[in-house]
Amino acid sequence: MKTGLLPCLAAGILCLLALAAPPTLTAADDPKANRPRIYDESLDGTTQIDAALVTAKKENKRVLIQFGANWCGWCHKLHRLVDSDKEVKAELEAHYVLILVDVNKGHNANLQKKYGAEQMGLPSLVVLDATGKHLTTKNTGELEEGDHHSPAKVTAFLKQWEAR
Repeated sequence: MKTGLLPCLAAGILCLLALAAPPTLTAADDPKANRPRIYDESLDGTTQIDAALVTAKKENKRVLIQFGANWCGWCHKLHRLVDSDKEVKAELEAHYVLILVDVNKGHNANLQKKYGAEQMGLPSLVVLDATGKHLTTKNTGELEEGDHHSPAKVTAFLKQWEAR
């Protein structure tokens, strides 16, 4: 059977184009599209901190600020750990008032700068005592283990800074 050169070339080019084209993702295929919005982008971080300090004073706790953004995969990983690991969750509930402060597109950048978190990447953690005194700022990359945050490292960090 004889075929013309042109149809063979056209078929070959179509095959190559199909292989080279990136797959089209639907919203169901995109893991970022299914993430919950854990950071409220409309909130003012200073107001969040002020409210957390009121609670921290009443309950003799520290304030733990998690700076991050809804697009940040590591922010979601840390949030899932806090929700799912019993020891981390118990340590937080017993000793901290946790607030998630959005820093998407420069939002609350003044607070990142104030607490020395602007160059640390996301998420970053800040611990305040019940009076608002800045105790520490943590690059959470130091709490990672492979593709996740280490529950043991996160728990050790929290225990190190809990109110005594």
